[in-house]
Amino acid sequence: MRVALITGMSSGIGLVTAQAFLRAGIAVVGVARDPDKMARAEAACADLPAPLATLVADVTAEDTPDRAVALALERFGRLDHLVNNAGVGSPKPVHETDDAMLDQFLDLMLRAPFRMIRAALPAFSTPASIVNVSSTFALVGGLRGGAYSAAKGGLNALTLHLAAQYGASRIRANAVAPGVVPTPMTEHRLQNEAFRRMNTEMTPSHRAGTAEDVAQAILWLSQPASGWINGQVLAVDGGWSSTKYLSEAALSAVRVE
Repeated sequence: MRVALITGMSSGIGLVTAQAFLRAGIAVVGVARDPDKMARAEAACADLPAPLATLVADVTAEDTPDRAVALALERFGRLDHLVNNAGVGSPKPVHETDDAMLDQFLDLMLRAPFRMIRAALPAFSTPASIVNVSSTFALVGGLRGGAYSAAKGGLNALTLHLAAQYGASRIRANAVAPGVVPTPMTEHRLQNEAFRRMNTEMTPSHRAGTAEDVAQAILWLSQPASGWINGQVLAVDGGWSSTKYLSEAALSAVRVE
């Protein structure tokens, strides 16, 4: 049985991804820092066919990568997949960002994945896969991206390095760049009409995206079926980042001075 280590597993994209792996018969080691959310996540995964082990820990803590990898080896005897998903939202533009926010975003969404990868590399069975969860805000400018865009852009660059460095060792590295999908991290932003319209009116899709869309992309990039895909950043956004689409409502809007 293959084994996946997933950070930020207790809610949102992380939880749905864990469920997708478990349904596919892949054991999961989930890492998240909130014990109450983790308990609810465990309950949500209880009836799925593959086993789940969890670690309540902050991914930015110095000992978390080693503890997470050790748990995978102790419980399941191997590690085949790493999904770096833990993150935080609500960024601010550069002029509104203080050093504390800059450090928090870089620590959580760049340094922590780097360190988790470093701990996982010697433990991997081969072939193995790494999927880093990036963002469309690392592909396009993105209003208010600030430190968030910087961290996710660094994660994309790290992904490309990993693909080159370790691909010949049968360890693939790719990233998914989700658009805005409803999760506990984004729900308050989607209540803002301007933010919601920026996403819905500029996405050439007949429906909104979901966490399941992102989870299925992560799962596929971790499967043998995608075995010749390496060093790619896959946007899962309904075309938002790659088109100049505007809905009919947006095109026919009348500017009010």
